[in-house]
Amino acid sequence: MLFWHTQPEHYHQYTPPNSYLRDVLALPIFKQEESNMPSEPDSKSPPLQYVMCAASSPAIKLHEETLTYLNQGQSYEVRLLDNRKIGELAELNGKLVKSIVRVVFHDRRLQYTEHQQLEGWRWNRPGDRILDIDVPLSVGIVDPRTNPTQLNTVEFLWDPTKRSSAFIQVNCISTEFTPRKHGGEKGVPFRIQFDTFKQDESGEYTEHLHSASCQVKVFKPKGADRKQKTDREKMEKRTPLEKEKYQPSFETTILTECSPWPDNSCLSNSPPATPSFCSSQQSYSLSETSGNCSSSSPIHQGDGLLPLPTGEQLIPSATIQETQQWLHKNRFAKFSRLFNNFAGADLLKLSRDDLIQICGPADGIRLHNALKARSVRPRLTIYVCQESQQAVYHAIYLEELNSLELTDKIATLFTMVPHLISSVYRQGPTGIHVLVSNQMIQNFQDETCFAIDMVKDENSDCYHVILK
Repeated sequence: MLFWHTQPEHYHQYTPPNSYLRDVLALPIFKQEESNMPSEPDSKSPPLQYVMCAASSPAIKLHEETLTYLNQGQSYEVRLLDNRKIGELAELNGKLVKSIVRVVFHDRRLQYTEHQQLEGWRWNRPGDRILDIDVPLSVGIVDPRTNPTQLNTVEFLWDPTKRSSAFIQVNCISTEFTPRKHGGEKGVPFRIQFDTFKQDESGEYTEHLHSASCQVKVFKPKGADRKQKTDREKMEKRTPLEKEKYQPSFETTILTECSPWPDNSCLSNSPPATPSFCSSQQSYSLSETSGNCSSSSPIHQGDGLLPLPTGEQLIPSATIQETQQWLHKNRFAKFSRLFNNFAGADLLKLSRDDLIQICGPADGIRLHNALKARSVRPRLTIYVCQESQQAVYHAIYLEELNSLELTDKIATLFTMVPHLISSVYRQGPTGIHVLVSNQMIQNFQDETCFAIDMVKDENSDCYHVILK
């Protein structure tokens, strides 16, 4: 038996597939407009219909898409209805179809960074899923599946000729994807989309049959009920003339038709019109990652900080091409398409929160540190001078805290080959010379001052270094 609904007729109108317009990310246009033309009696109706048992908001103006409030983690029934006319798509009789359900972003701003947003959510909620199907409550659902790498997607098989209902749970809330938590009213809207496929000649579910979606906002438990009540009370205070500008609220939400979600093969075979992201990391040769550094040790500055080992800092006057080169050199190549029109000044104007929202928590913080030249303080700093020139001291920064590192740094300071230094001693009590070992260096006090005396070995061309 078909499920009859009392929503206005324009929610059931069908647009031929070749008239669908794509948004910047190959997503459907979400704004609906009611046609003023009388509907034709022979107009084609969709073969399937999806009805979610959740009330639509009464505070939505006419000609705008409905908005439905959901509670986090609550199971909502979506009735899967056969809407075919007699004799239409007879090949579906007795056959199963496959539906893929997704929770995606409604806002264009977040569509650009969907991959980073979902990865950030995965980082903050390890082990959780954005979308789940409540199998015990569902009816007529066959072989429900979830992919561990696709937290916002579930899929299942069902028979259109039999009573079928899928109970779905959305476990994220709208405010989890906003920079600042203002409450549910300020949260971002999502879309719940159903894409249904029938079997092709080889028996695979690849032939698209129907797609529909609706706009939702997700609140913490019981928050959707409070928001619905608030909207209803606001509408009751409006005048009858003002109420005519708004849609009535319905006990259920009918998902409206949209174009199918682009699958991975479609996205990979055609060049993207907008920034796209891939989870795989790009590999680099040693010369690309090491920049202009000729040794494994970073160059030290006079302020006692270790700069980033990837080379020069991005400057505001950098051109677009120079900014792209800087991104590649600092291992941000996967974001080069996203920042393809950014000069140095544009990139430096982005705040830490902006970069985290665009690139995700891990890469966003790393990019912010690279832009601001955030450095790591060395483990040990000592100051040395030649015994004959005690007025001028030089800083030596140690990371590995061993005698080999200290020997190399002293040799570099005196512009000599390290192997010409045969040993390093520290002058102890009563003028004795104590061999400097790794353990002694590890017990040096930070910012200790030494006067260096170079003594030539009588039996070779090497030198002994004495720290006084």
